Amino acid sequence: MTSSSSPSQDTRRLAQDYPDGLRADALMEEDVAWSHEIDGERDGDQFDRSERAALRRVAGLSTELEDVTEVEYRQLRLERVVLVGVWTSGTVQDADNSLAELAALAETAGALVLDGVTQRRDKPDPATYIGSGKALELRDIVVETGADTVICDGELSPGQLIQLEDVVKVKVIDRTALILDIFAQHAKSREGKAQVSLAQMQYMLPRLRGWGQSLSRQMGGGKGGGLATRGPGETKIETDRRRIREKMAKMRREIAEMKTGRDIKRQERRRNKVPSVAIAGYTNAGKSSLLNRLTGAGVLVENALFATLDPTVRRAETPSGRLYTLTDTVGFVRHLPHHLVEAFRSTMEEVGDADLILHVVDGSHPVPEEQLAAVREVIRDVGATDVPEIVVINKADAADPMVLQRLLRNEKRSLAVSARTGLGIEELLALIDNELPRPSVEIEALVPYTHGKLVARAHNEGEVLSEEHTAEGTLLKVRVHEELAAELAPYVPAPAA
Repeated sequence: MTSSSSPSQDTRRLAQDYPDGLRADALMEEDVAWSHEIDGERDGDQFDRSERAALRRVAGLSTELEDVTEVEYRQLRLERVVLVGVWTSGTVQDADNSLAELAALAETAGALVLDGVTQRRDKPDPATYIGSGKALELRDIVVETGADTVICDGELSPGQLIQLEDVVKVKVIDRTALILDIFAQHAKSREGKAQVSLAQMQYMLPRLRGWGQSLSRQMGGGKGGGLATRGPGETKIETDRRRIREKMAKMRREIAEMKTGRDIKRQERRRNKVPSVAIAGYTNAGKSSLLNRLTGAGVLVENALFATLDPTVRRAETPSGRLYTLTDTVGFVRHLPHHLVEAFRSTMEEVGDADLILHVVDGSHPVPEEQLAAVREVIRDVGATDVPEIVVINKADAADPMVLQRLLRNEKRSLAVSARTGLGIEELLALIDNELPRPSVEIEALVPYTHGKLVARAHNEGEVLSEEHTAEGTLLKVRVHEELAAELAPYVPAPAA
């Protein structure tokens, strides 16, 4: 499809559809300020909130399009941005929802969204992503709004980035770079920072640029050294690429070493037969709020995309007294960059090794089915398709009743809850208790009081059906795993004559 030279029906200004500007509120309806009086009991101490609130962009920085003498990855210092998307399939509403999500991502990164446009095309233009004519129109919008950055709703090739920048005369970034920037802001743990750095370097490697003297070659190698001029050596950009590859190799080794520590902790939980539940879901669906509601973990809760990155593992107890671990994982998003899936694979393995997945979906979202599909695609990528899943429809207090009914009807094992009000939490705990794998051996034993450790293990590792204290010891009727059953076997009472 050829682009026309004037605004027409294939280019839509989304500011007309959102009179107040294309804001993050278009995606996040439950926009309620956190307060200690209202939310303190549910969300814990929230120690990260003051630190996160201090992360603010500095206005007035350059767009970095002028020549520099060093080849470097340009930092995403976003200020005033215009969004642009290519609508290749689906409905108009699908295209608008995708750009609204991009606006939420941009605002999470600290940008002010000024305008948004979409173009109807069969496929993105291989040269400028939106075509030469539409690129000129985009340039007019940039001048009109005073923007200094353009964000494209897709992953652009290095050539597309360069050519589109040449036309619009401001910095151009794509969806992948934007998500990486948010991850870099929010990563706190050593492992999280290493994973983000690796993903950034993987993205950066084919997109390095050289300006001016940066393309000059170093002196070639020779036998005598000094004035050796046998042949041309590496260019500066080639040297930078080699250094990045070396850093990536080092980063992969460090992540592998950190993964060993995580595996040891996971093996210890398996050895103690503690079942594990992983909370997975779309970003901003309310995973951290649900974790806080169930365990009082005090994990950061914020109305923003990718507010928490580092996985949090907390101990919890079912209504029947069975212990299990609850893990909050990194949020997913549509078109999650492949670099991130690879870099965060060790973190996402928590989902694959779980006994049960709580798949949290935002019930107040316009199209929650898209969130479900996007998360399940990543779950397939990490090989967790065989793990039982419960669909937890969060924000039920703010959701459309018709949407809730549709989801509950389409998803066989699903439950509507509200982490904010506590609606449905007791039913969810009962469902977790019912779905967690149960110990295989049922046994009745009279344990002497001198062996109290066995009684404690029965409570921690098994399911106590009944307990009675007698003169000879503690009479237990429990369901336990085979190893503990063998240790309890000598204390099984002899059958009555």
